[in-house]
Amino acid sequence: MKQKLHEIKERVKDKKWAPAFNAIHTFLYTPNEVTHKGGTHVKAVDDLKRTMNTVIVALIPCLLFGIFNAGYQHYSAIEGFPQEFSILEHFITWRNFLVGLTTVLPLLIVSYGVGLAIEFVFAVIKGHEVEEGYLVTGMLVPLIVPVDTPLWMLAIAVAFGVVIGKEVFGGTGMNILNPALTIRAFLFFAYPTWMSGDKVWVHGAVDGVSKAGTADAISGETILGYLAQNKTAEMGYSLSDMFFGFIPGSVGETSTLLILLGGLYLVFTKIASWRIMLSATIGALAMGLLFNAVVDFGWIQSYSKFYSLMAFDFWKHLIVGGLAFGIVYMATDPVTSSQTNKGKWIYGFLVGFISVMIRVFNPGYPEGVFLAILLMNVFAPTIDHYVVQGNVKRRLKRAKQAKIYPATAPASVETQTA
Repeated sequence: MKQKLHEIKERVKDKKWAPAFNAIHTFLYTPNEVTHKGGTHVKAVDDLKRTMNTVIVALIPCLLFGIFNAGYQHYSAIEGFPQEFSILEHFITWRNFLVGLTTVLPLLIVSYGVGLAIEFVFAVIKGHEVEEGYLVTGMLVPLIVPVDTPLWMLAIAVAFGVVIGKEVFGGTGMNILNPALTIRAFLFFAYPTWMSGDKVWVHGAVDGVSKAGTADAISGETILGYLAQNKTAEMGYSLSDMFFGFIPGSVGETSTLLILLGGLYLVFTKIASWRIMLSATIGALAMGLLFNAVVDFGWIQSYSKFYSLMAFDFWKHLIVGGLAFGIVYMATDPVTSSQTNKGKWIYGFLVGFISVMIRVFNPGYPEGVFLAILLMNVFAPTIDHYVVQGNVKRRLKRAKQAKIYPATAPASVETQTA
Protein backbone atom coordinates (compact mmCIF):
# COMPACT_ATOMS: atom_id res chain seq x y z
CA MET A 1 0.00 0.00 0.00
CA LYS A 2 2.76 2.42 0.94
CA GLN A 3 4.69 1.61 -2.24
CA LYS A 4 1.59 2.10 -4.38
CA LEU A 5 0.89 5.50 -2.83
CA HIS A 6 4.51 6.47 -3.43
CA GLU A 7 4.18 5.55 -7.12
CA ILE A 8 1.00 7.65 -7.39
CA LYS A 9 2.82 10.52 -5.73
CA GLU A 10 5.54 10.40 -8.39
CA ARG A 11 2.96 10.42 -11.19
CA VAL A 12 0.97 13.38 -9.87
CA LYS A 13 3.85 15.53 -8.65
CA ASP A 14 3.48 17.88 -11.63
CA LYS A 15 -0.30 18.10 -11.39
CA LYS A 16 -2.12 21.16 -10.07
CA TRP A 17 -3.78 19.18 -7.30
CA ALA A 18 -0.55 17.47 -6.18
CA PRO A 19 -0.41 19.41 -2.87
CA ALA A 20 -3.75 17.92 -1.83
CA PHE A 21 -2.57 14.35 -2.48
CA ASN A 22 0.79 14.97 -0.81
CA ALA A 23 -0.96 16.24 2.31
CA ILE A 24 -2.88 12.98 2.68
CA HIS A 25 0.19 10.89 1.86
CA THR A 26 2.47 12.56 4.39
CA PHE A 27 -0.28 12.47 7.01
CA LEU A 28 -0.49 8.69 6.73
CA TYR A 29 3.22 7.96 6.30
CA THR A 30 6.44 9.52 7.48
CA PRO A 31 8.14 11.40 4.63
CA ASN A 32 11.27 9.67 3.31
CA GLU A 33 13.12 12.92 2.64
CA VAL A 34 15.99 13.89 4.96
CA THR A 35 17.86 17.17 5.30
CA HIS A 36 21.24 15.66 4.48
CA LYS A 37 22.71 12.19 4.23
CA GLY A 38 25.83 13.01 6.19
CA GLY A 39 27.40 15.62 8.39
CA THR A 40 26.04 16.92 11.65
CA HIS A 41 22.37 17.31 10.73
CA VAL A 42 20.00 15.96 13.36
CA LYS A 43 17.88 13.16 11.94
CA ALA A 44 14.51 12.44 13.51
CA VAL A 45 11.25 10.90 12.34
CA ASP A 46 9.10 13.71 13.72
CA ASP A 47 7.89 16.56 11.54
CA LEU A 48 5.33 19.33 11.89
CA LYS A 49 2.41 16.93 11.44
CA ARG A 50 3.65 14.70 14.24
CA THR A 51 4.20 17.72 16.47
CA MET A 52 0.63 18.84 15.83
CA ASN A 53 -0.62 15.32 16.53
CA THR A 54 1.08 15.45 19.93
CA VAL A 55 -1.02 18.49 20.82
CA ILE A 56 -4.14 16.71 19.58
CA VAL A 57 -3.35 13.76 21.88
CA ALA A 58 -3.18 16.22 24.79
CA LEU A 59 -6.61 17.59 23.79
CA ILE A 60 -8.44 14.26 23.44
CA PRO A 61 -9.15 13.84 27.20
CA CYS A 62 -10.75 17.31 27.27
CA LEU A 63 -12.83 16.39 24.21
CA LEU A 64 -14.08 13.13 25.72
CA PHE A 65 -14.88 14.80 29.02
CA GLY A 66 -16.72 17.56 27.17
CA ILE A 67 -18.87 14.97 25.39
CA PHE A 68 -19.95 13.39 28.67
CA ASN A 69 -20.39 16.78 30.34
CA ALA A 70 -22.65 18.01 27.54
CA GLY A 71 -25.01 15.12 28.21
CA TYR A 72 -24.71 15.51 31.97
CA GLN A 73 -25.56 19.23 31.86
CA HIS A 74 -28.46 18.50 29.51
CA TYR A 75 -30.14 15.99 31.81
CA SER A 76 -29.27 17.96 34.94
CA ALA A 77 -30.99 21.03 33.49
CA ILE A 78 -34.16 18.97 33.00
CA GLU A 79 -34.11 16.63 36.00
CA GLY A 80 -32.03 18.66 38.47
CA PHE A 81 -28.62 17.85 39.89
CA PRO A 82 -28.45 14.60 41.89
CA GLN A 83 -28.17 14.98 45.66
CA GLU A 84 -25.54 12.26 45.94
CA PHE A 85 -23.24 12.50 42.95
CA SER A 86 -21.65 9.34 41.55
CA ILE A 87 -19.36 9.59 38.52
CA LEU A 88 -20.28 6.14 37.19
CA GLU A 89 -24.02 6.48 37.84
CA HIS A 90 -24.59 10.09 36.84
CA PHE A 91 -21.71 11.22 34.62
CA ILE A 92 -20.10 8.35 32.70
CA THR A 93 -23.32 6.95 31.27
CA TRP A 94 -24.43 5.97 27.79
CA ARG A 95 -27.21 8.53 27.68
CA ASN A 96 -24.80 11.34 28.54
CA PHE A 97 -22.35 10.06 25.94
CA LEU A 98 -24.96 9.82 23.19
CA VAL A 99 -26.34 13.31 23.81
CA GLY A 100 -22.85 14.74 23.99
CA LEU A 101 -21.70 12.89 20.88
CA THR A 102 -24.64 14.09 18.78
CA THR A 103 -23.90 17.70 19.76
CA VAL A 104 -20.10 17.82 19.88
CA LEU A 105 -19.24 15.57 16.91
CA PRO A 106 -20.99 17.83 14.34
CA LEU A 107 -18.99 20.80 15.68
CA LEU A 108 -15.80 18.82 15.16
CA ILE A 109 -16.78 17.73 11.65
CA VAL A 110 -17.68 21.27 10.55
CA SER A 111 -14.51 22.68 12.08
CA TYR A 112 -12.22 20.26 10.26
CA GLY A 113 -14.31 20.06 7.10
CA VAL A 114 -14.50 23.80 6.42
CA GLY A 115 -11.01 24.63 7.70
CA LEU A 116 -9.15 21.88 5.83
CA ALA A 117 -11.15 22.53 2.64
CA ILE A 118 -9.97 26.16 2.68
CA GLU A 119 -6.40 25.06 3.45
CA PHE A 120 -6.45 22.65 0.46
CA VAL A 121 -7.87 25.32 -1.86
CA PHE A 122 -5.20 27.85 -0.91
CA ALA A 123 -2.47 25.21 -1.25
CA VAL A 124 -3.61 24.29 -4.77
CA ILE A 125 -3.94 27.94 -5.82
CA LYS A 126 -0.53 28.90 -4.44
CA GLY A 127 1.11 25.67 -5.60
CA HIS A 128 2.72 24.81 -2.26
CA GLU A 129 2.31 21.95 0.19
CA VAL A 130 -0.72 21.91 2.51
CA GLU A 131 0.26 23.42 5.84
CA GLU A 132 -0.31 21.43 9.01
CA GLY A 133 -1.23 24.25 11.35
CA TYR A 134 -4.96 23.64 11.12
CA LEU A 135 -4.68 20.12 12.55
CA VAL A 136 -4.60 21.62 16.04
CA THR A 137 -6.85 24.60 15.28
CA GLY A 138 -9.55 22.26 14.01
CA MET A 139 -9.54 20.42 17.32
CA LEU A 140 -9.38 23.57 19.46
CA VAL A 141 -12.36 25.33 17.87
CA PRO A 142 -15.08 22.87 19.02
CA LEU A 143 -13.60 22.93 22.53
CA ILE A 144 -13.87 26.70 23.00
CA VAL A 145 -17.43 27.30 21.75
CA PRO A 146 -20.84 26.69 23.35
CA VAL A 147 -22.23 23.23 22.78
CA ASP A 148 -25.34 24.62 21.04
CA THR A 149 -23.49 26.80 18.53
CA PRO A 150 -25.34 26.59 15.17
CA LEU A 151 -23.27 24.75 12.60
CA TRP A 152 -23.74 27.37 9.88
CA MET A 153 -22.51 30.01 12.29
CA LEU A 154 -19.43 27.95 13.14
CA ALA A 155 -18.71 27.39 9.43
CA ILE A 156 -18.73 31.14 8.74
CA ALA A 157 -16.49 31.80 11.73
CA VAL A 158 -14.01 29.09 10.69
CA ALA A 159 -13.84 30.47 7.15
CA PHE A 160 -13.18 33.95 8.55
CA GLY A 161 -10.53 32.72 10.97
CA VAL A 162 -8.63 30.68 8.40
CA VAL A 163 -8.73 33.23 5.58
CA ILE A 164 -8.47 36.52 7.45
CA GLY A 165 -6.66 35.29 10.53
CA LYS A 166 -4.01 33.18 8.79
CA GLU A 167 -3.93 32.90 5.00
CA VAL A 168 -3.79 36.65 4.33
CA PHE A 169 -0.62 36.76 6.44
CA GLY A 170 1.00 33.97 4.42
CA GLY A 171 -0.23 30.83 6.15
CA THR A 172 1.07 28.77 9.05
CA GLY A 173 4.04 30.35 10.77
CA MET A 174 3.28 33.84 9.45
CA ASN A 175 0.05 34.69 11.29
CA ILE A 176 0.23 37.16 14.16
CA LEU A 177 -3.04 36.06 15.82
CA ASN A 178 -4.01 32.64 17.11
CA PRO A 179 -6.47 31.30 14.46
CA ALA A 180 -8.68 29.46 16.97
CA LEU A 181 -9.04 32.57 19.12
CA THR A 182 -9.68 34.66 16.01
CA ILE A 183 -12.59 32.34 15.25
CA ARG A 184 -13.84 32.64 18.85
CA ALA A 185 -13.56 36.43 18.73
CA PHE A 186 -15.51 36.55 15.45
CA LEU A 187 -18.30 34.47 16.97
CA PHE A 188 -18.48 36.63 20.08
CA PHE A 189 -18.61 39.98 18.31
CA ALA A 190 -20.72 38.87 15.32
CA TYR A 191 -23.23 36.73 17.24
CA PRO A 192 -23.06 37.89 20.89
CA THR A 193 -26.46 36.45 21.87
CA TRP A 194 -25.20 32.97 20.96
CA MET A 195 -21.99 33.34 22.93
CA SER A 196 -23.48 34.47 26.26
CA GLY A 197 -26.54 33.63 28.28
CA ASP A 198 -26.65 30.32 30.12
CA LYS A 199 -28.94 28.48 27.70
CA VAL A 200 -26.24 28.33 25.00
CA TRP A 201 -23.95 26.31 27.28
CA VAL A 202 -26.48 23.61 28.16
CA HIS A 203 -27.79 21.60 25.21
CA GLY A 204 -31.56 21.77 24.99
CA ALA A 205 -31.94 24.15 27.95
CA VAL A 206 -34.50 26.92 27.61
CA ASP A 207 -35.47 29.79 29.89
CA GLY A 208 -37.63 28.61 32.76
CA VAL A 209 -36.85 24.91 32.22
CA SER A 210 -33.51 24.64 33.97
CA LYS A 211 -33.81 23.27 37.50
CA ALA A 212 -30.15 23.98 38.11
CA GLY A 213 -30.98 27.60 38.81
CA THR A 214 -28.84 29.04 36.04
CA ALA A 215 -31.37 30.24 33.48
CA ASP A 216 -30.83 33.95 34.17
CA ALA A 217 -27.02 34.00 34.33
CA ILE A 218 -25.75 36.87 32.20
CA SER A 219 -22.59 35.06 31.20
CA GLY A 220 -22.01 31.80 29.40
CA GLU A 221 -19.27 31.17 31.95
CA THR A 222 -21.95 30.45 34.54
CA ILE A 223 -20.01 30.83 37.77
CA LEU A 224 -18.48 34.11 36.65
CA GLY A 225 -21.94 35.29 35.64
CA TYR A 226 -23.29 34.65 39.12
CA LEU A 227 -20.39 36.48 40.70
CA ALA A 228 -20.90 39.42 38.34
CA GLN A 229 -24.52 39.62 39.58
CA ASN A 230 -23.52 39.27 43.25
CA LYS A 231 -25.44 35.97 43.44
CA THR A 232 -22.79 33.90 45.18
CA ALA A 233 -25.35 32.30 47.48
CA GLU A 234 -27.27 30.93 44.49
CA MET A 235 -24.25 29.63 42.60
CA GLY A 236 -24.69 26.04 43.72
CA TYR A 237 -21.35 24.65 42.52
CA SER A 238 -18.80 23.14 44.90
CA LEU A 239 -15.06 23.55 44.68
CA SER A 240 -14.70 19.97 43.44
CA ASP A 241 -17.29 20.63 40.71
CA MET A 242 -15.20 23.55 39.49
CA PHE A 243 -11.94 21.62 39.57
CA PHE A 244 -13.14 18.38 38.01
CA GLY A 245 -15.37 20.16 35.51
CA PHE A 246 -18.97 19.21 36.34
CA ILE A 247 -20.18 22.71 35.47
CA PRO A 248 -21.61 24.42 32.36
CA GLY A 249 -19.17 26.05 29.99
CA SER A 250 -17.35 25.59 26.72
CA VAL A 251 -17.06 21.99 25.55
CA GLY A 252 -13.44 21.42 26.58
CA GLU A 253 -12.74 24.21 29.08
CA THR A 254 -14.48 23.01 32.23
CA SER A 255 -12.16 20.31 33.62
CA THR A 256 -9.14 21.99 35.20
CA LEU A 257 -7.74 18.58 36.18
CA LEU A 258 -7.58 17.30 32.60
CA ILE A 259 -6.23 20.62 31.35
CA LEU A 260 -3.47 20.43 33.97
CA LEU A 261 -2.58 16.88 32.91
CA GLY A 262 -2.56 17.94 29.26
CA GLY A 263 -0.26 20.84 30.10
CA LEU A 264 2.18 18.53 31.91
CA TYR A 265 2.17 16.22 28.89
CA LEU A 266 2.97 19.10 26.52
CA VAL A 267 5.78 20.30 28.80
CA PHE A 268 7.17 16.75 29.11
CA THR A 269 7.18 16.33 25.31
CA LYS A 270 8.73 19.83 24.95
CA ILE A 271 5.93 21.00 22.69
CA ALA A 272 4.70 23.89 24.86
CA SER A 273 6.65 26.42 26.92
CA TRP A 274 6.52 25.90 30.67
CA ARG A 275 7.73 29.49 31.11
CA ILE A 276 4.56 30.85 29.53
CA MET A 277 2.32 28.54 31.56
CA LEU A 278 4.02 29.36 34.85
CA SER A 279 4.27 33.10 34.25
CA ALA A 280 0.62 33.31 33.13
CA THR A 281 -0.43 31.50 36.29
CA ILE A 282 1.64 33.92 38.39
CA GLY A 283 0.11 36.89 36.54
CA ALA A 284 -3.45 35.67 37.16
CA LEU A 285 -2.73 35.03 40.84
CA ALA A 286 -1.08 38.45 41.22
CA MET A 287 -4.08 40.27 39.74
CA GLY A 288 -6.47 38.21 41.89
CA LEU A 289 -4.42 38.96 45.02
CA LEU A 290 -4.49 42.66 44.20
CA PHE A 291 -8.27 42.65 43.92
CA ASN A 292 -8.59 40.65 47.16
CA ALA A 293 -6.39 43.22 48.91
CA VAL A 294 -8.62 46.05 47.68
CA VAL A 295 -11.63 44.30 49.20
CA ASP A 296 -9.83 43.45 52.46
CA PHE A 297 -8.81 47.08 52.97
CA GLY A 298 -12.41 48.19 52.50
CA TRP A 299 -11.71 50.32 49.44
CA ILE A 300 -14.80 48.99 47.67
CA GLN A 301 -18.34 48.66 48.97
CA SER A 302 -20.25 45.38 49.00
CA TYR A 303 -23.04 46.83 46.85
CA SER A 304 -20.63 47.61 44.00
CA LYS A 305 -21.13 45.62 40.82
CA PHE A 306 -17.45 44.67 40.96
CA TYR A 307 -17.49 43.48 44.59
CA SER A 308 -18.18 39.74 44.16
CA LEU A 309 -15.64 39.24 41.39
CA MET A 310 -13.03 41.25 43.30
CA ALA A 311 -13.73 39.31 46.50
CA PHE A 312 -13.55 35.95 44.66
CA ASP A 313 -10.59 33.99 46.10
CA PHE A 314 -7.61 34.78 43.89
CA TRP A 315 -6.62 31.15 43.29
CA LYS A 316 -10.14 30.13 42.23
CA HIS A 317 -9.80 32.20 39.05
CA LEU A 318 -7.66 29.36 37.70
CA ILE A 319 -10.36 26.70 38.07
CA VAL A 320 -13.35 28.47 36.52
CA GLY A 321 -14.00 29.72 33.04
CA GLY A 322 -11.51 29.28 30.21
CA LEU A 323 -8.42 30.72 31.90
CA ALA A 324 -6.64 27.40 32.47
CA PHE A 325 -7.45 26.17 28.96
CA GLY A 326 -6.25 29.43 27.44
CA ILE A 327 -2.99 29.37 29.37
CA VAL A 328 -2.13 25.77 28.44
CA TYR A 329 -3.33 25.45 24.85
CA MET A 330 -3.68 29.00 23.48
CA ALA A 331 -1.08 31.24 25.08
CA THR A 332 1.66 28.69 24.35
CA ASP A 333 1.10 28.72 20.58
CA PRO A 334 4.71 28.84 19.31
CA VAL A 335 3.80 30.98 16.29
CA THR A 336 1.92 33.81 18.01
CA SER A 337 3.67 33.90 21.41
CA SER A 338 7.02 35.40 22.34
CA GLN A 339 10.10 33.54 21.11
CA THR A 340 12.77 34.69 23.58
CA ASN A 341 12.98 33.16 27.05
CA LYS A 342 12.70 36.49 28.86
CA GLY A 343 9.95 37.54 26.47
CA LYS A 344 7.97 34.41 27.37
CA TRP A 345 8.02 35.38 31.04
CA ILE A 346 6.74 38.88 30.25
CA TYR A 347 4.22 37.68 27.68
CA GLY A 348 2.77 34.97 29.93
CA PHE A 349 2.56 37.20 32.99
CA LEU A 350 0.60 39.84 31.08
CA VAL A 351 -1.77 37.21 29.64
CA GLY A 352 -2.77 36.04 33.13
CA PHE A 353 -2.77 39.54 34.62
CA ILE A 354 -4.98 41.07 31.92
CA SER A 355 -7.34 38.06 31.81
CA VAL A 356 -8.37 38.49 35.45
CA MET A 357 -8.55 42.26 35.01
CA ILE A 358 -11.05 41.89 32.15
CA ARG A 359 -13.09 39.41 34.20
CA VAL A 360 -13.54 41.87 37.04
CA PHE A 361 -14.03 45.10 35.12
CA ASN A 362 -16.39 43.74 32.46
CA PRO A 363 -19.45 42.34 34.29
CA GLY A 364 -21.32 42.01 31.01
CA TYR A 365 -18.80 39.44 29.83
CA PRO A 366 -16.55 38.47 32.74
CA GLU A 367 -14.50 35.94 30.79
CA GLY A 368 -11.72 37.73 28.92
CA VAL A 369 -8.92 35.25 28.48
CA PHE A 370 -9.30 35.13 24.69
CA LEU A 371 -9.17 38.93 24.51
CA ALA A 372 -6.06 39.02 26.70
CA ILE A 373 -4.25 36.40 24.59
CA LEU A 374 -5.15 38.10 21.30
CA LEU A 375 -3.91 41.41 22.70
CA MET A 376 -0.61 39.86 23.75
CA ASN A 377 -0.32 38.11 20.36
CA VAL A 378 -0.12 41.57 18.85
CA PHE A 379 2.51 42.76 21.34
CA ALA A 380 4.62 39.55 21.35
CA PRO A 381 6.94 40.73 18.53
CA THR A 382 7.41 44.06 20.32
CA ILE A 383 8.31 42.28 23.56
CA ASP A 384 10.87 40.12 21.75
CA HIS A 385 12.29 43.18 19.98
CA TYR A 386 13.03 45.01 23.22
CA VAL A 387 14.39 41.86 24.85
CA VAL A 388 16.83 41.34 21.96
CA GLN A 389 17.81 45.02 21.89
CA GLY A 390 18.39 44.92 25.63
CA ASN A 391 20.72 41.95 25.23
CA VAL A 392 22.60 43.71 22.43
CA LYS A 393 23.08 46.85 24.53
CA ARG A 394 24.33 44.86 27.52
CA ARG A 395 26.86 42.99 25.40
CA LEU A 396 28.10 46.17 23.77
CA LYS A 397 28.51 47.72 27.20
CA ARG A 398 30.51 44.71 28.43
CA ALA A 399 32.67 44.81 25.29
CA LYS A 400 33.54 48.47 25.87
CA GLN A 401 34.46 47.80 29.48
CA ALA A 402 36.57 44.72 28.72
CA LYS A 403 40.42 45.03 28.55
CA ILE A 404 41.70 43.90 25.16
CA TYR A 405 45.39 42.79 25.08
CA PRO A 406 47.47 42.68 21.85
CA ALA A 407 48.16 39.29 20.34
CA THR A 408 51.93 39.61 21.03
CA ALA A 409 52.94 41.03 24.39
CA PRO A 410 55.62 43.80 24.48
CA ALA A 411 59.21 42.76 25.25
CA SER A 412 59.12 44.50 28.62
CA VAL A 413 56.10 42.47 29.63
CA GLU A 414 57.77 39.21 28.53
CA THR A 415 60.90 40.08 30.52
CA GLN A 416 58.89 40.90 33.61
CA THR A 417 56.96 37.67 33.27
CA ALA A 418 60.16 35.68 32.92
